[in-house]
Amino acid sequence: MIRLDNIGKQNGHQIVFIEASAVLNRGEKVGLVGPNGAGKTTLFRLITGEEQPDEGQVSTDRGITIGYFSQDVGEMSGRSAVAEVMDGAGPVSDVAAELADLEAAMADPNRAAEMEVLIERYGQLQAQFEDLGGYALEGKAREVLAGLSFSQEMMDGDVGALSGGWKMRVALARILLMRPDVMLLDEPSNHLDLESLIWLEHFLKGYEGALMMTSHDREFMDRVVKKIIEIDGGALTTYSGGYEFYVEQRALAERQQQAQFERQQAMLAKEMRFIERFKARASHAAQVQSRVKSLEKIERVEPPKRRQTVVFDIPPAPRSGEEVATLRGVHKRYGTRTIYDGLDFQVRRKERWCVMGVNGAGKSTLLKLVTRSTAADEGTVMLGASVKMGYFAQHAMEVLDGERTVFQSLEDHFPQANQGSLRTLAGCFGFSGDDVEKKCRVLSGGEKARLVMAQILFDPPNFLVLDEPTNHLDLATKEMLITALAAYDGAMLFVSHDRRFLAALSNRVLELTPNGIHRYGGGYTEYVARTGQEAPGLHG
Repeated sequence: MIRLDNIGKQNGHQIVFIEASAVLNRGEKVGLVGPNGAGKTTLFRLITGEEQPDEGQVSTDRGITIGYFSQDVGEMSGRSAVAEVMDGAGPVSDVAAELADLEAAMADPNRAAEMEVLIERYGQLQAQFEDLGGYALEGKAREVLAGLSFSQEMMDGDVGALSGGWKMRVALARILLMRPDVMLLDEPSNHLDLESLIWLEHFLKGYEGALMMTSHDREFMDRVVKKIIEIDGGALTTYSGGYEFYVEQRALAERQQQAQFERQQAMLAKEMRFIERFKARASHAAQVQSRVKSLEKIERVEPPKRRQTVVFDIPPAPRSGEEVATLRGVHKRYGTRTIYDGLDFQVRRKERWCVMGVNGAGKSTLLKLVTRSTAADEGTVMLGASVKMGYFAQHAMEVLDGERTVFQSLEDHFPQANQGSLRTLAGCFGFSGDDVEKKCRVLSGGEKARLVMAQILFDPPNFLVLDEPTNHLDLATKEMLITALAAYDGAMLFVSHDRRFLAALSNRVLELTPNGIHRYGGGYTEYVARTGQEAPGLHG
């Protein structure tokens, strides 16, 4: 369906692709992986024709439709979310727009004289709308939006009033409703809660077209894709299997290449010793010349590229008392909505609670109550003896001073620390070399999240409260964070939609449901086994 043949591409001084080739076949589901800045978005833009390769060619089968979801959703306003989603469905959306205009015209007393013409045109368009499957289309659009956690009010309200994250979901819904022959999805799992993520996973599994996607959610990627294309050093390498298979195969290939490199180096060293030893002897001149020529012809094996894997060891946290946080008889309302009505909850030392519940269940509110970012209407919230808390809020990145550099931000937080340890800290969280001189206002969402996390963990608290800490993190940073937090010995209370993060780090589950609050001993994995669901309100 889509072929990339020996493509070369350079952006400014950066070489993105060199003689890179790959193919996307009909019905294939492919994961596109590679370090940040490797060229994943450029590859999508080459396929859609937004950019052209400098060399080689990109060919697509004639007549195929391509839907491309990117993080840059553009402006949306002036119509409902449903209308915006249906607008992506081609000619039927034009008919729907004209029908809406005619309905307004027929209700306008100033246009009463035109009524006969308006009614006749309306009848023609209604028939056309029905032929194009328009009435079914609206139902399908609502179904997709409901899957992405939209309420009826949000579907019918002005799309312009939605936050950036919800507009992203509208843009994603447009592509899903379109059901093109090829879907290109750039980070579709960003900004989705767990329920929406699982719904999307099922949708994509049932989608019959070809799919190429990037995602920072390893579990999601592994369940959807059956082939991986890796971008690294300008080359495209294809692995037939899911993400876990790719990780194993890449590690195996690197070990084999290292062994091959070492064998060749040993052989070359042996040959060089022979040449050095006998080059001055006339009796061995022919043998020496022969070996020199042989060495010149040998194709050198390169050592495997050393991937930059960052490791951060969280220093030991000071010990807290047994009771870390206690909520007794807590009531919390927002306007007429009751979030908590007499909540009793306690976090004890070494407990790692993940909080689960559908949108609006009160997950973030609980974290705000515990951290005293919001006050309870009634009841008490107490922190235990010697508790030192670190809080990563969803808006944590907004408190960074845009005019300070990464390094200055760390210095402001830790004025007593020496420069060397702060540079090491910055390196662990992906800020190496000149990156530490970047001003906070130019940082990406992922870079801001990493900086805030570095500030929290350098002088570790013994109670970590984390609200969606992995939202903007790439796979490598997320893995580093999971490894670091797995060895952390303090208490944790967190909300996350990343199932790998949930499974690796929780040892207790607090589930918020309309029918009450449930506590589960054992972590997320045990919760799934006991309830038969991966998230509240979803089964199977």
